[in-house]
Amino acid sequence: MTLEAPLRTSEPAFRPHRVVVLALDGLLPFELGIPHRIFGRPRDAGGRHLYEVVTCSVRPPGPVETDADFAIHVAHGPEALATADTVVVPASYELGPLYEEGRLTGELAAALAHIRPGTRLASICTGVYVLAAAGYLDGRPATTHWADAEHFQRLFPLIDVDADVLFIDDGDVLTSAGVAAGIDLCLHMVRRDHGTAVANDVARRTVVPPHRDGGQAQYVHRPVPDPQLATTTTARAWALGRLHEPIQLRDMAAQESMSVRTFTRRFREEVGVSPGQWLTQQRVERARQLLESTDLSVDKVARDAGFGTAQSMRQHLQAALGVTPTAYRRTFRASVST
Repeated sequence: MTLEAPLRTSEPAFRPHRVVVLALDGLLPFELGIPHRIFGRPRDAGGRHLYEVVTCSVRPPGPVETDADFAIHVAHGPEALATADTVVVPASYELGPLYEEGRLTGELAAALAHIRPGTRLASICTGVYVLAAAGYLDGRPATTHWADAEHFQRLFPLIDVDADVLFIDDGDVLTSAGVAAGIDLCLHMVRRDHGTAVANDVARRTVVPPHRDGGQAQYVHRPVPDPQLATTTTARAWALGRLHEPIQLRDMAAQESMSVRTFTRRFREEVGVSPGQWLTQQRVERARQLLESTDLSVDKVARDAGFGTAQSMRQHLQAALGVTPTAYRRTFRASVST
């Protein structure tokens, strides 16, 4: 009798997450390059790219005008949108009836019709007008550049516009403010997909801050402090070195030889959030790093991140990320090992 060898079940073929960037006439070359720079970097332990980034236009392959003194050649037409896992719409300065009336042109509507249900959507700056006119944002929160927020709200009254944040993650639809906030949004999506370690590596290679929370203010009255005035830089560095300890507001103010009132005002002017909010953001980030990269118990992670107790850390992670520490570790430790 001949024994047949058992059938071998092969593992599913690896396929990178496909990001399709929609290039519109009047686009800003800098913003068009952000998704390519951020999503083009991440690799798995075997060196394989975790994302594949493709640019398409609303027309057949050919030139697309920019807001600069040159055009770019786009090699893919709107059919590429049908292959996307994520679609990113950067800003354009030539939105025409879309900006004036909140109405899609026939060409743009036909292009967007290629997007499959369930595709993740993201916009940078005025790219949000495209998502709004297509109906993706009705009844949902969204943001755009602070200078366009009032106009955007008038044009799309069904959308809950927040002009005071860098980006908004509403699950399958994400929107960001202008230019640098697009970098923050793309890094956030990498962090959401593959964890803090992968996103931080991309940030280091791109030489940008690894994490600016989406709730941070867009517009800060003194983004570059007057050199004649004291700043809060020393206090922030001091706090980051002792996140595991109880940190009082008066102790941070003392690092800058300021009163608590002056320090709080100056901190918010420079950073865009209160010292307490900033400390919580840094502790959440520290907890994420420890959960991903160590085998420390949840109790020990909570202490090292400065939350004190596992229950306190659980509450803060649930509020910031929507998951428990255990679920977060399970998700991202598994993704790192695959």
